[in-house]
Amino acid sequence: MSFLEKIFGNYSEKELKKINPVVDKIESYDSAMQALSDEELRAKTDEFKKRLAEGETLDDLLPEAFAAVREAAWRVRQMKPFRVQLIGGVVLHQGRIAEMKTGEGKTLVAVMPAYLNALEGKGVHIVTVNDYLASRDAEWMGEIFRFMGLSVGCILNSLTSEERQAAYACDITYATNNELGFDYLRDNMVVRIENLVQRGLHYAIIDEVDSILIDEARTPLIISGSGTKSTQLYEIADAFAKTLKKGRLLNEDDALNPLIKEELKEEGDFVVDEKAKTVTLTQQGVGKAEKFFNIENLSDPENIEILHHINNALKANYNMFKDQNYVVQNDEILIVDEFTGRIMPGRRYSDGLHQAIEAKEHVKVKRESKTLATITFQNFFNKYEKKAGMTGTAQTEEAEFRNIYNMDVVCIPTNKPVIRDDKTDVVYTTEAGKFRAVVEEIKAAHEKGQPVLVGTVTIEKSELLSAMLKREGIPHQVLNAKYHEKEAEIIALAGQKGAVTIATNMAGRGTDIQLGEGVKELGGLKIIGTERHESRRIDNQLRGRAGRQGDPGESRFYLSMEDDLMRLFGSEKTKEMVEKMGIGEDEPIEHSMLAKAIESAQKKVEGNNFATRKRLLEYDEVMNEQREIIYKERKRVLMGENLRDSIQGMIDQIVERTVDRYIPDDTPVDEWDMVGFNEGIHEIIPLKGTFLVPEDKKATVTKDSFKSDIQKIAHKLYELKEQEINDEEKMRELERVVMLKVIDSRWMDHIDDMDHMRQGISLQSYAQKDPLIEYKYVSYDMFEDMSKSIQADTVKTLYRVRVVTEAKREEVAKPMFTNKDDSVAAKPVQRKNAKIGRNDPCPCGSGKKYKNCCGRNA
Repeated sequence: MSFLEKIFGNYSEKELKKINPVVDKIESYDSAMQALSDEELRAKTDEFKKRLAEGETLDDLLPEAFAAVREAAWRVRQMKPFRVQLIGGVVLHQGRIAEMKTGEGKTLVAVMPAYLNALEGKGVHIVTVNDYLASRDAEWMGEIFRFMGLSVGCILNSLTSEERQAAYACDITYATNNELGFDYLRDNMVVRIENLVQRGLHYAIIDEVDSILIDEARTPLIISGSGTKSTQLYEIADAFAKTLKKGRLLNEDDALNPLIKEELKEEGDFVVDEKAKTVTLTQQGVGKAEKFFNIENLSDPENIEILHHINNALKANYNMFKDQNYVVQNDEILIVDEFTGRIMPGRRYSDGLHQAIEAKEHVKVKRESKTLATITFQNFFNKYEKKAGMTGTAQTEEAEFRNIYNMDVVCIPTNKPVIRDDKTDVVYTTEAGKFRAVVEEIKAAHEKGQPVLVGTVTIEKSELLSAMLKREGIPHQVLNAKYHEKEAEIIALAGQKGAVTIATNMAGRGTDIQLGEGVKELGGLKIIGTERHESRRIDNQLRGRAGRQGDPGESRFYLSMEDDLMRLFGSEKTKEMVEKMGIGEDEPIEHSMLAKAIESAQKKVEGNNFATRKRLLEYDEVMNEQREIIYKERKRVLMGENLRDSIQGMIDQIVERTVDRYIPDDTPVDEWDMVGFNEGIHEIIPLKGTFLVPEDKKATVTKDSFKSDIQKIAHKLYELKEQEINDEEKMRELERVVMLKVIDSRWMDHIDDMDHMRQGISLQSYAQKDPLIEYKYVSYDMFEDMSKSIQADTVKTLYRVRVVTEAKREEVAKPMFTNKDDSVAAKPVQRKNAKIGRNDPCPCGSGKKYKNCCGRNA
């Protein structure tokens, strides 16, 4: 047991001692609940709600409420939560993470805190990793909630907006993390309050919390619209990348040593750094690029787009691998989650990488998308008033859960002791030798009828092993991202006598493997790992598929010195030791130093991954603060607030900024730039005539009095516009329509601009500056500029608009729901509610004249 495990073990023991008296109280109500009729038990829900309204807290109600729903679970599903499950339920109610081993009934554990918290009437979200589990759990556990008089909804990818509203309006809603996040983003793009589907983020119980909050945290949710750039350059860059020859650095250590100061020597056209996952052109490669694209200097700012496409093509061809990072299905590139092995529908690599992979695989290259809305899972789930999680493997990431989510981990004891035999790793010198040993082990187990579950790291390896088993005539099932539709069915049968199942890391999380008849006598389910994953958690999850609820079982990992983990992160000392042993490729290596080397390599990678996720969050925190401001302002407009005072304030600020720009403080009146001022103010506010200071006023006029006079004139002009509209409510709705459209248009441009700025900000490190600090400075200025643009565009449009039909709110980019993905097809929507002069500024906020922009075809 490691030092950290000892600390967390002691911590969990202390926490369990505090919870045990609460569990004792829950169990003390058991006989009283059993004595109630179905109607009396159901009536407890109304009683609890009444007591809440009268001042009792959820903690006051917990023992009796848990006991009531525990009895309901027995009557409806013939399942009565064990004591350890009650402990898990209390931990979840407290907003913490319950680590419970596989097969301990986490699905049932969530029912008790969900029921208790749903009594407040604010909604409870139970979050799962896929639609199948959301649908299954809503059906299984939904009967218990409905028996107790609560409503249950389930959000699936195929639902319409109206169906989503109904599901979110339920007391308890089952949904995937993706659906919840995308619905949040889409809700902040709607133009009418009745189109909102969510009703607030109150309490979330996250199943497989490590998968959702840790593994998926590096990939932000993005809603995007189609861009306008041609895709031809992706195909040209791909053709160029395929002509290049892979090279290497000849003296990297000496060149990086400040004492030697040797010039870097390289060969080939590009160099791949597998640890950093980067591909870079050598000087020779740069020369070839300049010749191929017929340019003088690839580093010239005007060639930055060509360089960007070349870098993406290099990464797509030499760092992204088919059936490992992605699969090709139905002429589409689908991302495979590196931690779970699952396909991630609706996700696309950003910054043009997805298009580069499409060009590489010769499928249709989709236009580079424009980001309309984005959020990370860290920031999304931190918006919940309270959140809790459950998983079989959280302890190794305790520090990250505490630092980023403010959630601690409590290890819940198993209902029955775990008797699974976790054998020591077997290490071979080569991958070929390792796989031959794995096949022999499977063969031996299969001959006696013992079921085997084999875990692989990639789709490619799962199919390699499958081919080897076919040659041996061993029947088996393959479960990877290509065959994920059969996941539950394949995993459910994996414990039957004679079954052989090959699975990528997904290994059917959330689905129990029940042992078939006679399997216990054969030693239970045998787990074989063919490679150590970068994260120890994933290895522990694979082991945890066997030995559920006191069942027998065994697990062992078969490794080789050629595995990516050992090749990239193993120490040179270990490699040298193995080489000196001179062991044949079919002989296993046994040495205590190897186990330490493997764990050390995993810890190294885990540290790198945590740093990456933390850095991503630090960058996203900047965007999150801005997102909060924009969404709050948007919500104000959506709620139908009277914006007149806000518009008047905008007019005052615009006048003030324009005066300050052209009339510096303490400048004599004769030196005021009145030409610049008139051009600047008329650009936004169509004031009549040219403003000059009369000779007889020059002695008395001040900058402040001049500013005040202009503001009064501007307000008077706005009042004339209100009189022209001649309808108070129509004018207020017009203000809301214009402001909503301008906010959305400018915010979407801002997200895109921030994305491009962030990509270039890393160059600041060459100037000995922290890119994150520079990013914060620049993003603050960009947000200020955007806010001023929103004010200018809103005021400019309102002064010039003439209503000929009723003002209608329409999306700047309209989300389109599909069964396949969560992306958005965005198309410009022309408003039909206002008559605009052909020479007036376009209301879309582009800065162009209407006749040269949206009014081209009018």
